[in-house]
Amino acid sequence: MDTKYYWTEENNGEVTVGLTEAGKNELGNITFVSLPKVGAQLTTSDTLLNVEADKAVSDIPSPVAGKVTAVNSNAVNDPSVLNGTDKATSWIAKIQK
Repeated sequence: MDTKYYWTEENNGEVTVGLTEAGKNELGNITFVSLPKVGAQLTTSDTLLNVEADKAVSDIPSPVAGKVTAVNSNAVNDPSVLNGTDKATSWIAKIQK
């Protein structure tokens, strides 16, 4: 999956990452996710999340390098929240650069 399928918002060096409409359209309805652990160090070649969806099963690389400071725990319990359009609820992770 190309990084154009991510949206990112940076605030004081912390980057919030989510999937754009193009990314969600490529995957289809998300039915399962595996998120990184808080505290994990990621490079741009590391997997940010594993996704199972209607159209694809994918390991999606991180768009930024840094330390995971938060993950969307709601997405673990209900992966369909990542299908939403509200960035406040459909984000994946927060990464400190």
